[in-house]
Amino acid sequence: MKLERMMAITMLLLNRRRVQAQELANRMEVSLRTIYRDLESLSLAGIPIVSYTGAEGGYEIMDNFRLDRQMLSFDELIALSTALRGLQSTKALNHSNMDRLLDKVGALVSQAEQGRLSEREQVIVDFTPWKKSEAEQNKYETLRMAVNDTKLIQFGYTDGKGSETKRCIEPMGLVLKGYAWYLHGYCLHREDYRIFRLSRIRELQVLPDSYKRREITLSELNQRMAAPRTQNQPTQQHVDLVLQFSGEAKVAVFDLFSEKEIEQLPTGALLVRTTFPDKKWLIGFLLQFQTDVLVVEPNHVAAKVREAALEIAAMYAQ
Repeated sequence: MKLERMMAITMLLLNRRRVQAQELANRMEVSLRTIYRDLESLSLAGIPIVSYTGAEGGYEIMDNFRLDRQMLSFDELIALSTALRGLQSTKALNHSNMDRLLDKVGALVSQAEQGRLSEREQVIVDFTPWKKSEAEQNKYETLRMAVNDTKLIQFGYTDGKGSETKRCIEPMGLVLKGYAWYLHGYCLHREDYRIFRLSRIRELQVLPDSYKRREITLSELNQRMAAPRTQNQPTQQHVDLVLQFSGEAKVAVFDLFSEKEIEQLPTGALLVRTTFPDKKWLIGFLLQFQTDVLVVEPNHVAAKVREAALEIAAMYAQ
């Protein structure tokens, strides 16, 4: 237990600029006295830990220190390689840079272990989108360079309601959510931080003007966008659905819904009880199943699906 705790302390110090002893005690669930003994043991073992006094004091590891390969097990190296290959599939980093990084990780594996790499490959993480084009890749590369060079950008944007606007943005960074890339930035028109889906950005231009990067990290922006709305903000309405699917839609049902939401009926049909945002796109989502789905509940959603289907039929009857 002591060895595991000391390893955890070392990892924490390597990933943080400075950590106070009380925080270490809280994280490791031990006393301050135990933490002081662990820090002294680490120093005696050759890890250059420096202490600072005062209100901003704490402990940190000297900048030039790095871990030796023996600190990582073979299984940990496999996990690291798998994660990096998943990142490689997103095209988030320059291809040659990622290849060099993977080569460095591979170099940490001993010659005796090299033959075991393919045997231990049990998971592949692939974020490659089904739809990809050279234009989309160029858009991503342009935005990445604008973020790196702190250049203002300008583009046309179509929001979730279909409204089209012109935006001038201080780009903060790119984030992959599911299979879609998004841009975090500070909108000079709205005077606030906004997030933009790359597929809705058009007529992208990098302006010659530079900007001073604002004091907020990309992780903080991402957490802010994902945080639940406050009492002063309108909450997103949801609707409880009961849907009956024919047996022909079985594959789609198991792809889209969790097992606990699905009830298989003796007739071969499937009954799905689920919750969706009460948005306009919900009707389009249901219409894609054509006659393979019946909205059992609620009545107002069934009425909207019927109305939309009649409007479509009327359009083709002309």
